[in-house]
Amino acid sequence: MDTTEEISHAFVLPVALRCRVGGYDLQSIEAELERIRSEIDLIALDLYGFSKPGRADAHASNLRMMNEAGAQASDDDGDEDEGANPIDQTSGLLNWAVGVAFGRFDLRLATGERSMPPQPEPFDPLPAKSPGMLPDGAEPFHTHAGILVDDPGHPHDLQRLVEEILARVDALVPPDVRRWLQREFFPVHLQGYSKSRRKAPIYWPLSTASGSYTLWVYYPSLTSQTLYTAVNDFIEPRLKQVGHDASALRTKGSARSRDEDRALEAVRSLEQELMAVRDTLLQIAPTYRPNHDDGVQITAAPLWPLFRHKPWQKLLKDTWAKLEKGEYDWAHLAMAYWPDRVREKCKTDKSLAIAHGLEDLYVEPAATPKKARGRKSTGGTL
Repeated sequence: MDTTEEISHAFVLPVALRCRVGGYDLQSIEAELERIRSEIDLIALDLYGFSKPGRADAHASNLRMMNEAGAQASDDDGDEDEGANPIDQTSGLLNWAVGVAFGRFDLRLATGERSMPPQPEPFDPLPAKSPGMLPDGAEPFHTHAGILVDDPGHPHDLQRLVEEILARVDALVPPDVRRWLQREFFPVHLQGYSKSRRKAPIYWPLSTASGSYTLWVYYPSLTSQTLYTAVNDFIEPRLKQVGHDASALRTKGSARSRDEDRALEAVRSLEQELMAVRDTLLQIAPTYRPNHDDGVQITAAPLWPLFRHKPWQKLLKDTWAKLEKGEYDWAHLAMAYWPDRVREKCKTDKSLAIAHGLEDLYVEPAATPKKARGRKSTGGTL
């Protein structure tokens, strides 16, 4: 059943494609699961020697406990947009296509170029990757440096790649994939990659103020050079193109039409927004040392001004404030930004020193001398 759940270690393909391969039939699977559960119940009741009335009571009690457990789980995971709720088939298919574009998932499972992997045995160790992920060394659908972009005509344009992937698997291409990427994808992705209070989205949209231009950064490929790559290979060339477009419109002077006046205003606005993103990235980049052991939330915190999804932006802004205050000094990112503060703490905090590989800085506190324990005087004589 989990072979269609993207965040599961058993994931193979989204429902819309899984039904085509491997004899996947959810209704049959659910019926078989219920049959097995009933068989287990009968075996247990026989072993305990339950009579027919006792079996009915046990069954009712079991149902009541299951309902209470379900209600409790709903309460525990009911904060805001938390909890990986099931998504519809179209969203699941589009999410998978984004993953294929980034090199996370293997297109060949859907095209038949790679055979379906066997299901694991119950006591097999958990795999490092789900079967649906691209194996190490395999060629991805699209080669990139960990960044894709929302930019029509660009060779790394995410919309074009998603549409090509859907076409390759003979899936219906929605009429406006770009709008879906701009407005709907990240909230769905954030929800799917969240559990309780842990939020870990792996596709990061770094956008201009209006959201008209977005760099999609792939967290697993993030390095200390990623922000420089974003500026040099994406934003600077786009700024050059925008500047050329603006210059061509300005030279027309009073001969510009009303539409051209609006186009010039839009180009100027985009130019200013791109420059703001560039300046923000260049301000962050020199001291940005991402480390995947810190987790998604802390690693993304310095980039909070570039996210437009308000709940996620607020969470990252709060996380950054806590980093500044020293609440996460165990993180590698804290050492990168505030090395003197962290090193000073390592002198008195052994666990912190171990986390940063600085055990030599830790100073054991002097042992407190123990008081001698003598007999209490009874005031009498022997």
